[in-house]
Amino acid sequence: MSNASHLLQAVTLAQAGDWDAAHNIAQDYSDTTANWIHAVLHKIEGDTWNSQYWYARTGGHQYEDYGADVTVELAAIQQQLIAADAR
Repeated sequence: MSNASHLLQAVTLAQAGDWDAAHNIAQDYSDTTANWIHAVLHKIEGDTWNSQYWYARTGGHQYEDYGADVTVELAAIQQQLIAADAR
C-alpha cells in the first residue's frame, strides 16, 4: 500500500469518526500531507495548540484556512491524496 493509499485510509476513518484509528495511521508518516491530517485530527479533538503545531509542519496550510469546517478540510485532503495515488 502506498503512503497516499494509507493516508487516504486515515482520512476515510476520520470522516467516519474513528479518530484513534486515523491518528494511528497519520502519526506513522512525516510528510506534509500526513502532518496536515494530523493537524486536522487534533482540531477535531479540540486540542488547538497541538493542531497548530502540526499545521506548522504542513508546508503552508494554516489552522484558520478552513475554520471549524473539518468536513470540507478532510474532503480537500482526500482529493489531494486521490490525485497523488493516481500518479
